[in-house]
Amino acid sequence: MSEPTGETEPTTASAPEAADSTPDAGGDAPAATEEQLGDASTGSEVGEPGPGETEGPAIDDPPAEEVASAVVDPALQATLAKGYGFEEPSITFGRPLAGDLESTVNTVAVKAPLASLNKHGLIAGATGTGKTKSLQVMAEELSAAGVPVFLADLKGDLTGLAVPSGGHPKIDERMDGMELPWAAESFPVELLSISGEIGSALRVPVVEFGPLLLAKVMDCSDTQESVLSVLFKFADDQGLALYDLVDLVDVIKYLTSDEGKEVQAQYGGMATSTLNVLLRKAMELETQGAERFFGEPTFDVDDLKRTRDGRGVISVMNLTDMQDQPKIFSTFMMWLLAELYETSPEVGDPDQPVLAFFFDEAHLLFNDASKSMLDAVEMTVRMIRSKGIGVFFVTQNPTDLPNGVLAQLGNRVQHALRAFTPNDKKALADTADTFPETDHYDVRATLQGLGTGEALITVLDPDGSPTPTVATRMVAPRSTMDPVSAEQTQQVAGEGDLGDKYAEELDRESAREVLAKRLDDATADQADTTDDAASDDPDASGPDATTTTASSEATPEPKNPRVSGAGWKTIEDMAAAVTPHGKKSLVRSGVKMLRGVLGNRSR
Repeated sequence: MSEPTGETEPTTASAPEAADSTPDAGGDAPAATEEQLGDASTGSEVGEPGPGETEGPAIDDPPAEEVASAVVDPALQATLAKGYGFEEPSITFGRPLAGDLESTVNTVAVKAPLASLNKHGLIAGATGTGKTKSLQVMAEELSAAGVPVFLADLKGDLTGLAVPSGGHPKIDERMDGMELPWAAESFPVELLSISGEIGSALRVPVVEFGPLLLAKVMDCSDTQESVLSVLFKFADDQGLALYDLVDLVDVIKYLTSDEGKEVQAQYGGMATSTLNVLLRKAMELETQGAERFFGEPTFDVDDLKRTRDGRGVISVMNLTDMQDQPKIFSTFMMWLLAELYETSPEVGDPDQPVLAFFFDEAHLLFNDASKSMLDAVEMTVRMIRSKGIGVFFVTQNPTDLPNGVLAQLGNRVQHALRAFTPNDKKALADTADTFPETDHYDVRATLQGLGTGEALITVLDPDGSPTPTVATRMVAPRSTMDPVSAEQTQQVAGEGDLGDKYAEELDRESAREVLAKRLDDATADQADTTDDAASDDPDASGPDATTTTASSEATPEPKNPRVSGAGWKTIEDMAAAVTPHGKKSLVRSGVKMLRGVLGNRSR
């Protein structure tokens, strides 16, 4: 270290120039150390003497940790070190932000212990604040720790988990500023699809989906939901398996027929008018493409719990072709969660989750949901924790979720909120009040001042206590953050393990075939009775017998009971009338073909 002599200027005064003259071996030096090295109280430039100071000998730069902590409140550092200093296996979110929300505290990492992640969580924030990237980071961290992950991909960008990041100067600047290692990496991904277009097909029989969730998809009133439940009981009592929407439609048609009206009284007086509404709603579902995921084989939810080479498989439900059907896909995700609860064994409190389930666009599930539906969701979330499954709801505002659900979410990643309306301001205040109290941040102001990729975080520590509320700069994802190309998506889908298992749709005997057979048998019995009556009638052998027989031959009874009476009432009737019994897949193909010619209309 040299002393300044004569007119020689201090070495520290030209620190920026020195940085320019000494380029980093890996490229441009990260731009950001001015706020860390500058005087926090005076705002003076690096190396310039502050008020009351005199120029002195140049000194060596202090270590990075000392520089970062020089502008941080020591009380904040102590609080963070105590709250996040646990050593149990964890996932890392990023570095704490100082109270000014500018510099990071690089002596502490904001993290969540794996053992606490089955106690559920929330990722929330306004549009464009970084929710999806936080989800991506968590999925990467969990997969690397050997935890399987399920999530939905509405825009196609989360499929990029299977593709390593191409890197970017801003990523380097961000990670260097936080003094955290970063390297591009891909993760094991299994693409799933409700439509079956891209990825392994997700299917579920109508009977397993159940009347409660089906009523949600069909937008039923409480009365209609009740009648639908009775309809399911009738089908079960009569051995009428409801595998797909064709079966459901046929059972409703039977109940509204002359024969079915006798049944209505036996099952609590199902009103024909309500059944007709349910019939229309079921047909509307068909026009919306819901018939693609009602059927067999049933998706085995254990396939969501797989690992590959020691890393958790990330099952991505591709919804790019279902974006305009939010009620369908959100309710289907709820079925997956309910099925996981029903079929998964009790494991207590494992060292890490058996599965992390991310429920994106969660508000869609609760919009206009009936009380019975809300009660079912709340119970499932409460009870599934002991199955080792952690559920993370992703939505714009915490107030989108019912209080009974929100109260069970112990891990919170809250991105910025905006307050443009009175309702927004109330939601902001309500959200701020749910965080643990802190002397180091103005929570309400912080929620409005966070930048993209920054969040207010509190999690449950290894003892189950909430960690201190901390503003956090999130780490960058290691996989690509951009939507992948169609070719890459097809490649990822082809590399999955489940394609062959769910490729072929099953078509077993179900309600449609059973009802059709009963109608055929009834028609045959009626014909036999008519023949017997004719043979016992002495006039049948008279002179008019020949005429009667000829008349009967000229107008034979229709073989298919659907083509009778007033004729075809719907396109479904037309397709079914020309399709052999037991071929429901042909009925669906016929419906699509006829709609293409005639449109969605009745005769």
